[in-house]
Amino acid sequence: MAFLPLRSVSLPERAEAAYDAWLDDLDTQLDAPGADWSRVVRQTLLGLFHPDIPDWDAAVVDPARSPAARTVLLALDPTNITLEPEYYGDVDSVRFARVKPLLWLWYSFDRAPLAGQNVALGVALRRRLAPRIFARCGRNFKCFQHVEFSYGYNMEVGDDVVIHRHVLLDDRGGLTLGDRVSVSDYANIYSHTHSIVDQRDVTNARTVLEDDARITYHATVLAGVRVGRNGMVGANAVATKNVRPYHVNVGIPAKSVRVKPNAPPDTIPTNLLTRHDGEPESS
Repeated sequence: MAFLPLRSVSLPERAEAAYDAWLDDLDTQLDAPGADWSRVVRQTLLGLFHPDIPDWDAAVVDPARSPAARTVLLALDPTNITLEPEYYGDVDSVRFARVKPLLWLWYSFDRAPLAGQNVALGVALRRRLAPRIFARCGRNFKCFQHVEFSYGYNMEVGDDVVIHRHVLLDDRGGLTLGDRVSVSDYANIYSHTHSIVDQRDVTNARTVLEDDARITYHATVLAGVRVGRNGMVGANAVATKNVRPYHVNVGIPAKSVRVKPNAPPDTIPTNLLTRHDGEPESS
């Protein structure tokens, strides 16, 4: 197999300057003393979706506009919409109210004509929003389009983490991603679960992906699972139990099928495999 590191791609100078100016202006507005993030987001989305409308307040009461047009404009303001986590019984209303405008900007940007698959601008915007949303966000965070969270504020993210397209990061019970974690397209990482008897009976459990863990295409990691350092959950697998460091787990439920060739000797099983929690299990 060929070793194919990512290429460096440069934008035209005019585009790069325009993108940086827009992002810097957004940073300035968000960081202003006493900034109303809902208002900042509303004006930002107005510029993205309706750049021909200079005055949002006048437009939403303009009788010449159709009810549908006024409704669309109203929905640009995060105070006029609801997100699913607001209905959860364990939401911290104060913390969520703070991050909600930025989540709405994150999700709405992905649906804007400017965004699409615009990698450079999309990654740059999310890299600036993430530290304001997450409990912690390390350097060089790279996130592609259509990634969604539960609360956002229960996310802890290390350095050089990469999240690909259409990923669900459910941080309801807490989600920790170590350094250099990679989550592939259409993966789902959960941190809460429902009773099979009564779905109102919810158990929150922090899910942890340790340094260099990889969650591959369409895989699912259930609440409370710890994927050990350099562990891997294969495509379409469902990890219901901990994944040992350097092990590759596949299937439903996911089980270890091999150990990575770069594994330290103490992670390679002999006649008995050792679960990540220290208890033995048959191979």
